[in-house]
Amino acid sequence: MSDQYVRARSVDPPPRKPRESRLAVLVVGAVVITLGGVALAGALRDSSDRAVATIEQAPTTVAPAAAAPAVSEAPATDPLATSAPTVDASTTSVAADVAAVAPPAEAAGDEAAVPAGAVDNAVAATDEPDGCKLAARELVVGKSGVDVECLQIALRDAGFYQGQISATYDNATYDAVSQLQTDRSLFVDGEVGRETAKSLGIWPDEESMVVRTPPAPEGADDTTGFPLSPVAVSGDDPALPPLPADSGEGRRVVYDRAGQRVWAVGEDDQVIRSWLVSGSQYENEVPGTHEVFSRSEQSTAWNGKAILPLMIRWYPTDIGNLGFHGIPIRVADGSVYQTTDELGTRLSGGCQRQHNVDAEFMWNFAVEGTKVVVT
Repeated sequence: MSDQYVRARSVDPPPRKPRESRLAVLVVGAVVITLGGVALAGALRDSSDRAVATIEQAPTTVAPAAAAPAVSEAPATDPLATSAPTVDASTTSVAADVAAVAPPAEAAGDEAAVPAGAVDNAVAATDEPDGCKLAARELVVGKSGVDVECLQIALRDAGFYQGQISATYDNATYDAVSQLQTDRSLFVDGEVGRETAKSLGIWPDEESMVVRTPPAPEGADDTTGFPLSPVAVSGDDPALPPLPADSGEGRRVVYDRAGQRVWAVGEDDQVIRSWLVSGSQYENEVPGTHEVFSRSEQSTAWNGKAILPLMIRWYPTDIGNLGFHGIPIRVADGSVYQTTDELGTRLSGGCQRQHNVDAEFMWNFAVEGTKVVVT
C-alpha cells in the first residue's frame, strides 16, 4: 500500500452509522428551535415594552385628575336623546380628540379619569371653611391678598399648613398645597385651581356664575334664521347675557369658562346667538385667543369610548384636541352622555359639549380660521 493511498484514507471521514446521522439531525433541529424561541421571546418583549410605553405616556401630559360628578342617562323624551345623530363608529375620524385628557376610567361617562381612590379621597377630605371662597380662578407663588389668606386658613384648618397667615403665596404655602394634592390624589403642581380649591371647600358656587335664560319658544330662530335650542337665546333677545369684558372684536366665537356659555359674534360685532355648554372639569381650557384649525363631522374621544359629533378643534394637546362638539355618544350602546338640563355644568374632560342644535349652528358658523376667544 502506497503512502499516498494511506494519506488519502486518513483524511476521509469514516462513514456515519444510521443512528449517528439521526442524532446529528436531532441536535441541529433542537438548536434551530431554541434560537427561534429566543428570537421570538425577544420580539414579544420588545413589542410589549413598546405597548406599555405608549399606554403610560398619556398620563404624563394630562390635566389635573379629580373626582368626577356622575352623569345621568338621557331619558327618551330629552331633546338630546331624540335628536342625537345616528353614527357608525367605523366611519369616525382616525384622529382622536379630547373629550378627556386623562387616563381612561368609568367615572363621568368615561370621558375623564381619576387616579385610583381619588373620588373617595376627594369627597371625604373636602373641607368647608366658614364664609371663605376664592374670587380668583387660580393662585400661584407670588400672589397676595384676601384670596391667599383664605387659602392659608383653609390649609391650616385641614392640617397642611402651620405657617403664618401672611396673605402671601410663599414657599411654605406652595409646599402645603403640594402635600394636600399628593394626599388627596390630585394633580400635583403646587398651584391652586378649581380642583384643589374644591377639595378645600373654598371654590365658589359655580351655578351662581351660570346665567340660564328661559327656553326659547318652539320654532324660534336666531338673527340669522337658524333654529334655537332649549338652552340658546337669540342675539336680539332682551334676555341675552352680555359678552364678557375684553373678549375681542370682529367675527368670532367667545367661550366663558366661568359661565359655561358661548356667544357667536358676527362681522358687525353683533351677537347672533348665545347658548350654554358643558365644558371641562379641569383647568385645561386655555384662556386667550385661538382659532379653529380642523373639523370632522364625526370623531372619537382619544380613548375610543365615545363618538363626538360635529367636532370643531381649536386647541391641540399632546394626546388629542380640545374643541366644540355635539353631545358625545357611547360607542358601547349608542346612548348619550348627558341631558339638556345638565348643560351649563362642567362635565367633560376637556371639550365643550353642546346641544345638538347648537352644534349644528356652530358647524355652519365656525369654519377653519374662525377666531375663538376663551375667557
